[in-house]
Amino acid sequence: MYEGKFPKKRYKHTLSFLNDVISKDEKILDLGVTNPFSEIIIKEGYKVTNTKGEDLDLETDVVKTEDFDVVTAFEIFEHLVSPFNVLNDIRAKKLVASIPLKLWFASAYRSKTDKWDRHYHEFEDWQFDWLLEKAGWRIVKSEKFTNPVKKMGIRPILRRITPRYYLVYATRL
Repeated sequence: MYEGKFPKKRYKHTLSFLNDVISKDEKILDLGVTNPFSEIIIKEGYKVTNTKGEDLDLETDVVKTEDFDVVTAFEIFEHLVSPFNVLNDIRAKKLVASIPLKLWFASAYRSKTDKWDRHYHEFEDWQFDWLLEKAGWRIVKSEKFTNPVKKMGIRPILRRITPRYYLVYATRL
């Protein structure tokens, strides 16, 4: 449980980014079921509603509402076969999203035990930018950050210097 400590570096980094671009007065629709990070941003004072586990490749009605000022999607789009559909259908005027970046030294994530916990896409930053622009979004702010792990080896060393995550704040054109 969150008690002022962040279980993951990316949570701290993502919260700082969110604080820079979104007001706590805005209503947020967070794509994905309630999770540790959505609980953190709620405790930080954001007004958050999570989706209920819909298959966002096929069921985009949840984002076709003007009830929300912002849609957030933290490590969601890589799990979709076609993230364009949901990005295109969002009616909120603001989007804050993060994705894992494609790493040249590691293959895409694929759970061996959970058939749903897999990455169909791990983007390069320019690919995600292009996807957002094609879906009608203008990127206002973006940044990449690393996610070091406390292990020994070549890949852990590379993770200390190679950005793993990409955060974007975009507004509807």
